[in-house]
Amino acid sequence: MKSSLFLPIFGVVCSVILYSCETEKDIIYGVNDVEVVRPTGNKGYQKSLTEFISIAYADIFDANITQDVLLDLSTPYAAFGDLKYIEDLIIRNLLNSENAQLPSNTVMRANVDLFITETYNRFYNRNPNEFELWYMKDLIDSNADITPELVYYSMMTSNEYRYY
Repeated sequence: MKSSLFLPIFGVVCSVILYSCETEKDIIYGVNDVEVVRPTGNKGYQKSLTEFISIAYADIFDANITQDVLLDLSTPYAAFGDLKYIEDLIIRNLLNSENAQLPSNTVMRANVDLFITETYNRFYNRNPNEFELWYMKDLIDSNADITPELVYYSMMTSNEYRYY
């Protein structure tokens, strides 16, 4: 009785094994070359403490920084361990000054393309690429809360601004 069950079960197992095995297909994926760029905008040199503060001051006030102001701003920068935090505070302090040379919200919204191009040239010393121009224009046009101060702040605290 055992032998009578063995042959049918063996036959079923063998047929399952034979029919379930398939040869693996060779799949070849095409990969496109991608140019990887640094988050610093392909700028190779990091600004020193003095350069960062002096350039930020000149970008916001459209004037050269005095030695006293430079010393006042560089002391906490040099003494504190978290440099990004101090950079953030310096930029906020400069942007919140009543003497800051910032365009008004009305001027920004009157010609958004011109504002974006001038801002990129002011902070990054280059024109925005097509995507940057489209993205910033869409962001400003679709959000009434975006102000020139916010745009300036975001650009001045970016990695690219820290390099030249």
